[in-house]
Amino acid sequence: MSQVLTLELSDADYAELRHRAELAGTTITEWAIASLKEHKHPIKPKLRNEIEKASARQRFRRHAGIISLGYATGADN
Repeated sequence: MSQVLTLELSDADYAELRHRAELAGTTITEWAIASLKEHKHPIKPKLRNEIEKASARQRFRRHAGIISLGYATGADN
């Protein structure tokens, strides 16, 4: 099954894509698909259960804390 994706590009962007496709010896569509496949980023799976959520929350909290500089830095001293 295939899907249709319609893009609206500026003339300058379209000319750039056309130029890159010509350099690659392909059509704009083929070049765009190849480029998207090359640069895709994996999507991280969602945390699946409460144990994973709690573990992630604990790892995050390790980054938070109180640091004493040895002198007052705010108006609430």
